Amino acid sequence: MPTINMTMSDGAEIAVYHAQPGGNRRGGLVLVQEIFGVTDHIRSLCDDYAKDGFEVLAPAVFDREHPGFEAEYSGDGFARGVELASKLHPFDLTLTDVQTCIDSLADKGPVFVVGYCYGGSVAWKAATQLQNVAAVSGYYGSMIPDAANEEPKVPTILHFGKNDDHIPMDGVQKVIDKDWPNATVYVYEAGHGFNSDRRDDYDVESAKLAKQRTLELFAANGG
Repeated sequence: MPTINMTMSDGAEIAVYHAQPGGNRRGGLVLVQEIFGVTDHIRSLCDDYAKDGFEVLAPAVFDREHPGFEAEYSGDGFARGVELASKLHPFDLTLTDVQTCIDSLADKGPVFVVGYCYGGSVAWKAATQLQNVAAVSGYYGSMIPDAANEEPKVPTILHFGKNDDHIPMDGVQKVIDKDWPNATVYVYEAGHGFNSDRRDDYDVESAKLAKQRTLELFAANGG
């Protein structure tokens, strides 16, 4: 398993899944987890992007509070993920971890950020606050509507499900109405977590289209 340890800005050493690109390297990519940790699903996403030519880093951002955390999508694992994301782990610390990963890749070419659920919100913040980011793709980040007043500094696409029980469409509309020049919002006939084939809301066509749009965004910005 290609997991490495990296020292973060606060001196903590956390696990980072590191997938090397297949064929010609198109750029670096920091892939940000859901609340469930760097699970088998997240690792498979990293491997898929590596096959597309990206060197991928996925930091296990909850390692300080719960080393090796990987949870199921329901029950105690879900509750623990919510507790870690909302109470125990500072959100800004995730941002600094992502910046550390970005900086470690930046001298090799463009670096992109993609995130899912919790990581989707992190991806949006990366677009508005972090440095050395070429472009961002954020999937169904529930915190994005409340952070829509921050304009992204880099080309950014966002993916939401029309039938998402966690993110009401009026919140998504708030983001759309901002009409930021660097932000494009896509809405799919799907629910929350539609990109994960481990979830009941998985929608293969929506996932395929969102991935296509993400790769096109990266290609248009040097990747």
